[in-house]
Amino acid sequence: MSNTQLWITIAMLALGTSLTRFLPFLLFPAGKSAPQSIRYLGRVLPAAAIGMLVVYCLKGTDLTGPAHGIPELVASACVIALHLWKRNTLLSILCGTVVYMLLVQLVF
Repeated sequence: MSNTQLWITIAMLALGTSLTRFLPFLLFPAGKSAPQSIRYLGRVLPAAAIGMLVVYCLKGTDLTGPAHGIPELVASACVIALHLWKRNTLLSILCGTVVYMLLVQLVF
């Protein structure tokens, strides 16, 4: 890759990143209400994204294998319980990941 291509790539990435950061403020200035469709997406997309992540994370679970999906089930239960208790997404995901890795590496 030549230096020109490198600089063009960096400029395009900077422009794309800046555009995605500033465009919402340009389209929906303070004091102006967002359209109903945007408010609806703001309510439903976070849950939909989490649902897709759960499906993606559990799609490769082998229920017929030696562990029978137990590490995934225990880690998922840990994430759910901890989130219901503390209401901290980062803490829930971090602890669930640690529980899963400990189970996979040390128990199963």
